[in-house]
Amino acid sequence: MNNKSMVDYNESYLEQARGTYNYYVENTTVSFDLEPVTAEQMHQLIKPMNERYRTLIIQSDGQYAGYILFTQHKKKAAFQVTAEVTIYLDPAFGRRGIGSYAIPYVEQLAREQNIHSFVATICSENEGSIRLFGKLGYMQCAHYREVAYKFGRWLDLLSFQKRFD
Repeated sequence: MNNKSMVDYNESYLEQARGTYNYYVENTTVSFDLEPVTAEQMHQLIKPMNERYRTLIIQSDGQYAGYILFTQHKKKAAFQVTAEVTIYLDPAFGRRGIGSYAIPYVEQLAREQNIHSFVATICSENEGSIRLFGKLGYMQCAHYREVAYKFGRWLDLLSFQKRFD
């Protein structure tokens, strides 16, 4: 059936979100963290900074499937029109169209907050996210070479942007 829905993040989802994130920390280059995060660290990663930004829990058929957030891109005041979008799906829920549902959903929320563009930063090895964001109209705008080192190899970081004209 795969009915998708979004609910606002609250503390009751912290451990599920932390489990999802730590899976990617420990097993992939999706996250550039090297060690699993604690509950307090996870709280700091996903708690919205203020009412302008959001963190949402993604559900599929009523089950937790991951989380998505948009947050301040840079701390300087002039950047308030741009947000960074981040999505992490529970590995069991990949390749079900959930990202294609969740990203446009938060784009609309961002537009309502007068956000002009989203930026997504993605490890160059993360082919799934590169395809997903490309399919949704994001254009690659930067390629940072060998900016991280994990699992014994150098990693590149790509930036993708979508403007809400």
